[in-house]
Amino acid sequence: MPLDPQVVAYRAARAAAGVAPLYTQTLAEARAADLAAIRAGGGDVEPVHAVRDTVVPGPAGDLPVRVHRPAGDGPLPTLVYFFGGGWTLGSVDTADGICRRLANATGCQVVTVGYRLAPEHPFPAAVHDCHAAVAWLAAHADEFGADPARLAVGGDSAGGNLAAAVTLLARDGGGPALAAQLLVYPNTDQRERAEPAGPAEPAGPAEPAGSADPAGSAGPGGEQDPLLFNWHSVAWYRGHYLPEPADAANPLASPLLAEDLTGLPPALVITAEYDPLREEGERYADRLRAAGVPVELARYPGMIHGFFAMPGAFDAGRHAQDRAAAFLRDRLCVAPAVPADAGAVDG
Repeated sequence: MPLDPQVVAYRAARAAAGVAPLYTQTLAEARAADLAAIRAGGGDVEPVHAVRDTVVPGPAGDLPVRVHRPAGDGPLPTLVYFFGGGWTLGSVDTADGICRRLANATGCQVVTVGYRLAPEHPFPAAVHDCHAAVAWLAAHADEFGADPARLAVGGDSAGGNLAAAVTLLARDGGGPALAAQLLVYPNTDQRERAEPAGPAEPAGPAEPAGSADPAGSAGPGGEQDPLLFNWHSVAWYRGHYLPEPADAANPLASPLLAEDLTGLPPALVITAEYDPLREEGERYADRLRAAGVPVELARYPGMIHGFFAMPGAFDAGRHAQDRAAAFLRDRLCVAPAVPADAGAVDG
Protein backbone atom coordinates (compact mmCIF):
# COMPACT_ATOMS: atom_id res chain seq x y z
CA MET A 1 0.00 0.00 0.00
CA PRO A 2 1.17 3.63 -0.27
CA LEU A 3 2.96 5.34 2.57
CA ASP A 4 0.65 5.88 5.52
CA PRO A 5 -0.64 9.49 5.53
CA GLN A 6 1.01 10.08 8.90
CA VAL A 7 4.35 8.97 7.41
CA VAL A 8 3.81 11.31 4.46
CA ALA A 9 3.25 14.20 6.88
CA TYR A 10 6.28 13.19 8.97
CA ARG A 11 8.48 13.01 5.89
CA ALA A 12 7.24 16.39 4.64
CA ALA A 13 7.98 17.99 8.02
CA ARG A 14 11.53 16.60 7.94
CA ALA A 15 12.02 17.93 4.42
CA ALA A 16 10.71 21.37 5.38
CA ALA A 17 12.99 21.50 8.41
CA GLY A 18 16.02 20.40 6.39
CA VAL A 19 16.75 17.49 8.72
CA ALA A 20 20.11 15.94 7.86
CA PRO A 21 20.41 12.14 7.76
CA LEU A 22 22.11 10.77 10.85
CA TYR A 23 24.80 9.15 8.72
CA THR A 24 25.95 12.63 7.58
CA GLN A 25 26.45 13.87 11.16
CA THR A 26 29.19 13.38 13.72
CA LEU A 27 28.61 10.69 16.31
CA ALA A 28 27.88 13.28 18.99
CA GLU A 29 25.42 15.08 16.74
CA ALA A 30 23.73 11.85 15.66
CA ARG A 31 23.37 10.61 19.22
CA ALA A 32 21.73 13.85 20.33
CA ALA A 33 19.50 14.02 17.25
CA ASP A 34 18.39 10.41 17.64
CA LEU A 35 17.26 10.91 21.22
CA ALA A 36 15.56 14.21 20.38
CA ALA A 37 13.62 12.63 17.50
CA ILE A 38 12.44 9.72 19.65
CA ARG A 39 11.33 12.04 22.43
CA ALA A 40 9.51 14.26 19.94
CA GLY A 41 7.66 11.31 18.43
CA GLY A 42 7.12 9.36 21.63
CA GLY A 43 3.98 11.16 22.76
CA ASP A 44 3.06 11.83 26.36
CA VAL A 45 5.35 10.32 28.99
CA GLU A 46 3.29 7.78 30.90
CA PRO A 47 3.71 7.66 34.66
CA VAL A 48 4.74 4.29 36.06
CA HIS A 49 4.29 3.04 39.61
CA ALA A 50 8.07 3.01 40.20
CA VAL A 51 11.13 3.78 38.10
CA ARG A 52 14.66 3.41 39.40
CA ASP A 53 18.16 3.49 37.94
CA THR A 54 20.77 1.05 39.14
CA VAL A 55 23.68 -1.00 37.78
CA VAL A 56 24.50 -4.65 37.19
CA PRO A 57 27.92 -6.20 36.58
CA GLY A 58 28.97 -6.53 32.95
CA PRO A 59 31.97 -8.13 31.23
CA ALA A 60 33.95 -4.87 31.35
CA GLY A 61 32.37 -3.05 34.31
CA ASP A 62 29.02 -1.99 35.64
CA LEU A 63 26.15 -1.55 33.20
CA PRO A 64 23.40 1.00 33.84
CA VAL A 65 19.89 -0.43 33.96
CA ARG A 66 16.54 1.26 34.41
CA VAL A 67 13.76 -0.67 36.10
CA HIS A 68 10.13 0.21 35.27
CA ARG A 69 7.79 -1.46 37.71
CA PRO A 70 3.99 -1.37 37.54
CA ALA A 71 1.85 -1.66 40.62
CA GLY A 72 1.77 -5.15 42.07
CA ASP A 73 3.14 -7.19 44.90
CA GLY A 74 5.53 -10.09 44.78
CA PRO A 75 7.77 -11.26 41.96
CA LEU A 76 6.61 -9.98 38.58
CA PRO A 77 7.16 -11.37 35.10
CA THR A 78 9.96 -9.32 33.58
CA LEU A 79 10.90 -8.11 30.10
CA VAL A 80 14.52 -7.13 29.55
CA TYR A 81 14.44 -4.58 26.72
CA PHE A 82 17.35 -3.48 24.53
CA PHE A 83 17.10 -0.06 22.86
CA GLY A 84 17.66 0.54 19.16
CA GLY A 85 20.18 2.87 17.55
CA GLY A 86 22.34 0.74 15.30
CA TRP A 87 24.56 -0.34 18.24
CA THR A 88 26.01 3.18 17.85
CA LEU A 89 23.33 5.51 19.24
CA GLY A 90 21.01 5.31 22.21
CA SER A 91 20.91 4.85 25.96
CA VAL A 92 18.41 3.78 28.62
CA ASP A 93 16.69 7.11 27.91
CA THR A 94 16.03 6.09 24.30
CA ALA A 95 13.68 3.28 25.29
CA ASP A 96 12.16 4.96 28.34
CA GLY A 97 8.83 5.73 26.65
CA ILE A 98 8.49 2.21 25.23
CA CYS A 99 9.35 0.62 28.57
CA ARG A 100 6.89 2.77 30.50
CA ARG A 101 4.05 1.95 28.14
CA LEU A 102 4.82 -1.77 28.03
CA ALA A 103 5.04 -1.92 31.82
CA ASN A 104 1.62 -0.30 32.15
CA ALA A 105 0.03 -2.31 29.35
CA THR A 106 1.37 -5.71 30.41
CA GLY A 107 1.61 -5.62 34.18
CA CYS A 108 5.18 -6.82 33.68
CA GLN A 109 8.31 -5.26 35.03
CA VAL A 110 10.43 -3.86 32.19
CA VAL A 111 14.18 -3.44 32.56
CA THR A 112 16.30 -1.71 29.94
CA VAL A 113 20.06 -2.18 29.72
CA GLY A 114 22.69 0.45 28.88
CA TYR A 115 25.01 -1.75 26.85
CA ARG A 116 28.30 -0.44 25.45
CA LEU A 117 28.12 1.34 22.10
CA ALA A 118 30.19 1.11 18.93
CA PRO A 119 32.51 2.26 17.51
CA GLU A 120 34.13 2.75 20.91
CA HIS A 121 33.13 -0.81 21.82
CA PRO A 122 32.48 -2.81 18.64
CA PHE A 123 30.93 -6.26 18.22
CA PRO A 124 30.59 -8.43 20.23
CA ALA A 125 30.69 -6.12 23.27
CA ALA A 126 26.98 -5.21 23.17
CA VAL A 127 25.88 -8.84 22.81
CA HIS A 128 27.85 -9.98 25.83
CA ASP A 129 26.74 -6.97 27.89
CA CYS A 130 23.10 -7.77 27.18
CA HIS A 131 23.46 -11.46 27.95
CA ALA A 132 25.36 -10.70 31.15
CA ALA A 133 22.61 -8.34 32.30
CA VAL A 134 19.87 -10.91 31.63
CA ALA A 135 21.82 -13.66 33.39
CA TRP A 136 22.50 -11.41 36.41
CA LEU A 137 18.86 -10.40 36.68
CA ALA A 138 17.75 -14.05 36.55
CA ALA A 139 20.31 -15.07 39.18
CA HIS A 140 19.37 -12.15 41.44
CA ALA A 141 15.64 -12.14 40.77
CA ASP A 142 14.81 -11.50 44.41
CA GLU A 143 16.72 -8.22 44.35
CA PHE A 144 14.67 -7.05 41.36
CA GLY A 145 11.31 -8.47 42.37
CA ALA A 146 11.40 -10.59 39.21
CA ASP A 147 9.93 -14.02 38.55
CA PRO A 148 12.82 -15.93 36.91
CA ALA A 149 10.38 -18.44 35.44
CA ARG A 150 8.68 -15.65 33.47
CA LEU A 151 11.57 -13.80 31.87
CA ALA A 152 11.51 -12.40 28.32
CA VAL A 153 13.85 -10.36 26.13
CA GLY A 154 13.02 -7.83 23.45
CA GLY A 155 14.18 -4.81 21.52
CA ASP A 156 13.74 -2.71 18.44
CA SER A 157 16.10 -2.56 15.45
CA ALA A 158 19.63 -3.17 16.80
CA GLY A 159 17.94 -4.00 20.10
CA GLY A 160 15.94 -6.69 18.31
CA ASN A 161 19.20 -8.05 16.91
CA LEU A 162 20.67 -8.15 20.42
CA ALA A 163 17.58 -9.84 21.84
CA ALA A 164 17.79 -12.56 19.18
CA ALA A 165 21.51 -13.02 19.86
CA VAL A 166 20.87 -13.27 23.61
CA THR A 167 18.38 -16.10 23.03
CA LEU A 168 21.12 -18.01 21.17
CA LEU A 169 23.62 -17.47 23.99
CA ALA A 170 21.05 -18.37 26.63
CA ARG A 171 20.14 -21.60 24.84
CA ASP A 172 23.73 -22.63 24.12
CA GLY A 173 25.41 -21.28 27.24
CA GLY A 174 23.32 -22.72 30.02
CA GLY A 175 20.69 -20.07 30.48
CA PRO A 176 18.86 -18.30 31.71
CA ALA A 177 15.62 -19.86 30.55
CA LEU A 178 13.58 -17.40 28.51
CA ALA A 179 9.83 -17.52 28.05
CA ALA A 180 9.48 -15.16 25.07
CA GLN A 181 11.26 -12.82 22.68
CA LEU A 182 9.93 -9.58 21.19
CA LEU A 183 11.75 -8.63 17.98
CA VAL A 184 10.76 -5.29 16.49
CA TYR A 185 12.09 -4.75 12.93
CA PRO A 186 15.28 -6.61 13.92
CA ASN A 187 18.57 -6.71 12.04
CA THR A 188 19.15 -10.42 11.42
CA ASP A 189 21.59 -10.49 8.47
CA GLN A 190 24.62 -8.19 8.55
CA ARG A 191 26.19 -9.40 5.32
CA GLU A 192 26.83 -6.67 2.78
CA ARG A 193 24.59 -6.95 -0.25
CA ALA A 194 23.47 -4.88 -3.15
CA GLU A 195 20.49 -2.60 -2.71
CA PRO A 196 17.33 -4.11 -4.20
CA ALA A 197 16.90 -3.12 -7.82
CA GLY A 198 13.14 -3.50 -7.89
CA PRO A 199 10.04 -4.62 -6.02
CA ALA A 200 10.22 -7.73 -3.86
CA GLU A 201 7.59 -10.43 -3.99
CA PRO A 202 4.25 -9.46 -2.43
CA ALA A 203 3.50 -10.73 1.04
CA GLY A 204 0.74 -13.06 -0.13
CA PRO A 205 -2.95 -13.31 0.63
CA ALA A 206 -2.70 -11.42 3.92
CA GLU A 207 -1.40 -8.27 2.18
CA PRO A 208 -4.17 -5.77 1.36
CA ALA A 209 -5.48 -6.21 -2.16
CA GLY A 210 -3.92 -3.96 -4.75
CA SER A 211 -0.94 -2.93 -2.59
CA ALA A 212 2.46 -2.49 -4.18
CA ASP A 213 5.62 -3.57 -2.39
CA PRO A 214 7.98 -0.56 -2.26
CA ALA A 215 11.25 -2.41 -1.58
CA GLY A 216 14.08 -0.91 -3.55
CA SER A 217 12.24 2.26 -4.55
CA ALA A 218 14.41 5.34 -4.82
CA GLY A 219 11.38 7.61 -4.52
CA PRO A 220 9.71 8.97 -1.40
CA GLY A 221 9.47 6.26 1.23
CA GLY A 222 11.73 3.87 -0.66
CA GLU A 223 14.75 2.18 0.82
CA GLN A 224 17.10 4.86 -0.59
CA ASP A 225 15.02 7.82 0.65
CA PRO A 226 17.44 10.21 2.44
CA LEU A 227 14.63 11.53 4.64
CA LEU A 228 14.00 8.10 6.16
CA PHE A 229 16.01 5.11 7.41
CA ASN A 230 17.55 3.62 4.28
CA TRP A 231 20.33 1.41 2.94
CA HIS A 232 22.93 4.12 3.63
CA SER A 233 21.78 4.07 7.26
CA VAL A 234 22.16 0.29 7.40
CA ALA A 235 25.71 0.45 6.04
CA TRP A 236 26.70 3.33 8.35
CA TYR A 237 25.63 1.48 11.46
CA ARG A 238 27.16 -1.80 10.31
CA GLY A 239 30.46 -0.03 9.59
CA HIS A 240 30.59 1.26 13.15
CA TYR A 241 29.54 -2.02 14.77
CA LEU A 242 31.51 -4.75 12.98
CA PRO A 243 35.32 -4.57 13.27
CA GLU A 244 35.70 -6.65 10.11
CA PRO A 245 33.23 -7.47 7.31
CA ALA A 246 33.81 -11.17 8.05
CA ASP A 247 32.19 -10.68 11.46
CA ALA A 248 28.84 -10.53 9.66
CA ALA A 249 28.98 -14.32 9.31
CA ASN A 250 28.89 -14.75 13.09
CA PRO A 251 25.37 -15.75 14.21
CA LEU A 252 25.68 -13.39 17.17
CA ALA A 253 25.87 -10.57 14.63
CA SER A 254 23.52 -12.19 12.10
CA PRO A 255 21.08 -14.51 13.89
CA LEU A 256 19.55 -15.48 10.54
CA LEU A 257 22.81 -17.34 9.80
CA ALA A 258 22.60 -19.58 12.87
CA GLU A 259 22.54 -23.21 11.75
CA ASP A 260 20.03 -24.28 14.39
CA LEU A 261 17.13 -22.22 15.73
CA THR A 262 15.38 -25.02 17.59
CA GLY A 263 14.65 -24.57 21.27
CA LEU A 264 14.43 -20.78 21.16
CA PRO A 265 11.62 -18.98 23.00
CA PRO A 266 8.31 -18.10 21.32
CA ALA A 267 8.59 -14.90 19.30
CA LEU A 268 6.62 -11.92 18.10
CA VAL A 269 8.33 -10.35 15.09
CA ILE A 270 7.09 -6.89 14.06
CA THR A 271 8.08 -5.41 10.69
CA ALA A 272 7.29 -2.31 8.65
CA GLU A 273 6.42 -2.33 4.95
CA TYR A 274 8.76 0.53 3.99
CA ASP A 275 11.81 -0.71 5.89
CA PRO A 276 15.03 -2.05 4.36
CA LEU A 277 15.19 -4.53 7.26
CA ARG A 278 11.72 -5.92 6.57
CA GLU A 279 12.76 -8.89 4.47
CA GLU A 280 15.44 -10.17 6.86
CA GLY A 281 13.10 -9.81 9.83
CA GLU A 282 10.40 -11.81 8.08
CA ARG A 283 12.91 -14.42 6.90
CA TYR A 284 13.99 -14.87 10.51
CA ALA A 285 10.38 -15.37 11.55
CA ASP A 286 10.02 -18.00 8.82
CA ARG A 287 13.16 -19.80 9.98
CA LEU A 288 12.02 -19.76 13.60
CA ARG A 289 8.68 -21.23 12.56
CA ALA A 290 10.39 -23.91 10.46
CA ALA A 291 12.47 -24.82 13.52
CA GLY A 292 9.31 -25.44 15.54
CA VAL A 293 9.37 -22.17 17.47
CA PRO A 294 5.92 -20.59 18.01
CA VAL A 295 5.98 -17.34 16.03
CA GLU A 296 3.63 -14.43 15.45
CA LEU A 297 4.56 -12.14 12.57
CA ALA A 298 2.97 -8.70 12.21
CA ARG A 299 3.83 -6.48 9.24
CA TYR A 300 2.51 -2.92 9.46
CA PRO A 301 1.46 -1.64 6.01
CA GLY A 302 2.56 1.85 5.01
CA MET A 303 4.95 2.12 7.95
CA ILE A 304 8.65 2.91 8.17
CA HIS A 305 11.55 1.83 10.34
CA GLY A 306 11.32 3.45 13.76
CA PHE A 307 7.53 3.70 13.95
CA PHE A 308 7.29 1.47 17.04
CA ALA A 309 9.25 3.99 19.10
CA MET A 310 7.11 6.94 17.96
CA PRO A 311 3.49 6.35 19.00
CA GLY A 312 3.02 10.10 19.33
CA ALA A 313 3.64 10.50 15.60
CA PHE A 314 2.18 7.26 14.25
CA ASP A 315 -1.02 5.56 15.37
CA ALA A 316 0.51 2.31 14.14
CA GLY A 317 3.28 2.71 16.70
CA ARG A 318 0.72 2.67 19.50
CA HIS A 319 -1.10 -0.25 17.87
CA ALA A 320 2.16 -2.20 17.59
CA GLN A 321 3.00 -1.55 21.22
CA ASP A 322 -0.46 -2.81 22.15
CA ARG A 323 0.17 -5.91 20.04
CA ALA A 324 3.49 -6.46 21.81
CA ALA A 325 1.81 -6.08 25.19
CA ALA A 326 -0.84 -8.64 24.28
CA PHE A 327 1.85 -11.11 23.20
CA LEU A 328 3.79 -10.63 26.44
CA ARG A 329 0.70 -10.97 28.62
CA ASP A 330 -0.12 -14.20 26.84
CA ARG A 331 3.35 -15.74 26.95
CA LEU A 332 4.15 -14.59 30.50
CA CYS A 333 0.70 -15.54 31.81
CA VAL A 334 -0.08 -12.10 33.12
CA ALA A 335 -3.65 -11.84 31.85
CA PRO A 336 -5.80 -13.31 29.08
CA ALA A 337 -4.52 -12.33 25.65
CA VAL A 338 -6.43 -9.59 23.83
CA PRO A 339 -7.35 -9.78 20.14
CA ALA A 340 -4.59 -8.83 17.71
CA ASP A 341 -4.80 -5.29 16.39
CA ALA A 342 -6.31 -4.93 12.96
CA GLY A 343 -3.59 -2.50 11.91
CA ALA A 344 -1.10 -5.28 11.24
CA VAL A 345 -0.86 -8.03 8.67
CA ASP A 346 -0.39 -11.29 10.55
CA GLY A 347 1.91 -14.02 9.40
